[in-house]
Amino acid sequence: MLFSELGLKAEIQRAVTEEGYDTPTPIQQQAIPAVLAGHDLMATAQTGTGKTAGFTLPILHRLVSNPRERAARRPRVLVLAPTRELAIQVEESVRTYGKHLPIESLAVFGGVGINPQIASLRRGVDILVATPGRLLDHVQQKTVDLGGIDIFVLDEADRMLDMGFIRDIRKIIALLPKARQNLLFSATFSPEIRELAAGLLRQPVSVDVAPRNTAAETVTQKVIETNREQKKDLLKHLFATRGLHQVLVFARTKHGADALARTLDKAGIKAAAIHGDKSQGARTRSLGDFKAGKLTALVATDIAARGIDIDALPWVINYELPNVAEDYVHRIGRTGRAGMAGEAISLVCHDERGNLKDIEKLIKRNIERVVIPGFEPAAVAAPRPPQPPRPPRSGQPGGRAPDRKGAAQPGGPAQHRSGSRHR
Repeated sequence: MLFSELGLKAEIQRAVTEEGYDTPTPIQQQAIPAVLAGHDLMATAQTGTGKTAGFTLPILHRLVSNPRERAARRPRVLVLAPTRELAIQVEESVRTYGKHLPIESLAVFGGVGINPQIASLRRGVDILVATPGRLLDHVQQKTVDLGGIDIFVLDEADRMLDMGFIRDIRKIIALLPKARQNLLFSATFSPEIRELAAGLLRQPVSVDVAPRNTAAETVTQKVIETNREQKKDLLKHLFATRGLHQVLVFARTKHGADALARTLDKAGIKAAAIHGDKSQGARTRSLGDFKAGKLTALVATDIAARGIDIDALPWVINYELPNVAEDYVHRIGRTGRAGMAGEAISLVCHDERGNLKDIEKLIKRNIERVVIPGFEPAAVAAPRPPQPPRPPRSGQPGGRAPDRKGAAQPGGPAQHRSGSRHR
């Protein structure tokens, strides 16, 4: 099947072609016709399957097929996303595929000033992408009217529940018109998600293209076993000998991500760290530089990497394995997206062999081991060096004040598309 066979408006098809796509992914093949037909949708989709375009394309088609009078510029579409990064990603998708359409879009999220968002909402938008906390701030201040929503999208519903947003979601749903189309996307469907779906969806079409806890088949996975104290030199060696570029490197902690980015920078490898203690402006700049090829490496923690969407990202390197095996699948899913090839390399020391065993049990496969001469692991692990004092945690003296969800609230006046619009 080709995109040209899906019946999308010519302006949308033109934008898709300009992005270099001609064949829809499996979820797009199934979801787009269902959304175009006005059905509610319950979709299981893992990272990298093309789900964002799977709902933005038909939504744009439906909006321009049923235009409203200019005076009634209340939002017609609401997309709820769990993180600011994902909200930005979705709104960028709307921009990309709606660039030839008279559609206004806006992303609203916390960590940036609310006034530019209020100004944009007053001018009117068609598609509103929001994180739950900031959307409820606007509701409380009466700066948004959700009474005109025709289509409601709940993206990454499982992540929403994990982050404790269920009460906010229910509050928001209660504010929407009862007659609307609902689209729910989740990587997994736990009993809690199914309960939420039962109260939200009406005779939904079900789409399942993501077996739980599996990595995309297009991702080549490798493990390099080494010693803890050799990891930094091994990482620099990989960059020097393999010509790596645009590499997403995962560290376990914010402090570790900062230290690793500095190490790479000193070695002549342009790098930046992205994590929850960085201001939204700094995170946005680093991600933009990475996408533009100005950075060779982006060192990220698991939370900061949620929602990062980079077309054709060639490499993910796990400098440290995650403590939770499921996070490994989310990490390596940043590469091998939309059918493209990618490689995930994990640097594993003695201390992490238990984590590796848990990961292999989860994904039901053994990951290929690779030996790099000069970096072979010793028979016995060296003793751990003394650990430096940990920085104060959020909410403690000297730490950052927690926001309403308990997460650190990045400071600074920086904005990213929070007040942006397009025609």
